[in-house]
Amino acid sequence: MTDGPDTTSLRSQGTPGPATSRSLTAEVAEMVREQREYVELLSALVRRDLSLRYQNSFMGFGWAVFAPLLQMLIFSVVFTRVVPLDTGGTPYPVYAYVGLWSWNLFAASLRFAGTSLTANPNLVTKVYFPREILPFSAVLVSLFDFAVASTVLGLLMWYYGIEVGWSIAFIPVIVVVQLAFTVGLALLVSMAHLFYTDVKHIFELVLTVWMFATAVLYPVERIGGTLGRVLQVNPMTPIIDAYRDVLLRGTLPEAAPFTAAAAVAFLTFLVSWILFHRAEFRFAEEI
Repeated sequence: MTDGPDTTSLRSQGTPGPATSRSLTAEVAEMVREQREYVELLSALVRRDLSLRYQNSFMGFGWAVFAPLLQMLIFSVVFTRVVPLDTGGTPYPVYAYVGLWSWNLFAASLRFAGTSLTANPNLVTKVYFPREILPFSAVLVSLFDFAVASTVLGLLMWYYGIEVGWSIAFIPVIVVVQLAFTVGLALLVSMAHLFYTDVKHIFELVLTVWMFATAVLYPVERIGGTLGRVLQVNPMTPIIDAYRDVLLRGTLPEAAPFTAAAAVAFLTFLVSWILFHRAEFRFAEEI
């Protein structure tokens, strides 16, 4: 009677094997160790994706600024002239830009991560590496765009006389929470794109609806009733409100909503990463 296929052999040949019955702690430790071992590959993929995204582009990195700026101008016309919106004394253009700036990091990450596996069939089928590096790199490229677009935010705050306070030191915490939630969903979306071909047809619709169900362009807390309570459950709302609190209002985020969003974010990240890691041995078969 022969033994079954050895997981280690499968990995060494370039095909990751299914998860074994080892403890969850050991599994997570292995996942973290693999990321450390392949950090140079992650860095190379980020550089490659940045180069490909802006290669032969007339505006180059200016596209990272152009999209949220154009959206801000359009919505500013709508919500200051057509349907005036009360934002609690904050000039609407900078209020909208903060929402769009942070939302675009989330949306762009999911868009690029969604196709990160299917767009790299040679890597997925012929070389072993932790496959989560592909959606991770997509999120890091979007984070670079986020950093570039922050320059316009600084100019808008200067133009409207909004002073930077001590609360800006909390920004890294908010970014980490948003990245945890974003990466968790990016892992799920990338798998969904691979396993179910019809996901790509509904993804953009879901993302558009989600944007208007989040405090990107208006304060959802002013929507009453059942709908208002449902919208406030959305983890992205306290995250975006947190950016506005520390940047525009000079205060820390409200503790309860932001803590709840952070808990959901890190739980989403951990569960999604484990599910992704356990399913990656099937990826080569699906491409």
